[in-house]
Amino acid sequence: MQSQLHAARRFRCAPLSRMLALSGHALRAANDNGQEPASAALLEAALRHFARHGLGAARAARLEAERAFFAGDRAAYRWWLDICRQLDKRMAQIADRELGRATDKL
Repeated sequence: MQSQLHAARRFRCAPLSRMLALSGHALRAANDNGQEPASAALLEAALRHFARHGLGAARAARLEAERAFFAGDRAAYRWWLDICRQLDKRMAQIADRELGRATDKL
């Protein structure tokens, strides 16, 4: 019977493990998409918003962004759109595009 220590030692010697250790490149998570990390305040706000609204948090942030947009509050609009972007990038892009068209019609 092999011990767990023996299995761990074999894993460290595996070709893929050696290659990753020798590459010298910092590994990134697969879902990072190469974008710049959000500010700590924005990330915290997005997480708190998600805790409050659950799976509907991105939609709620989009609605807040739309309210701010039509109220003429550009700073609040950008803030809520950024929160929406942290939760659902595609939804934020669609909202930004649609609201841009709404300004063209005004």
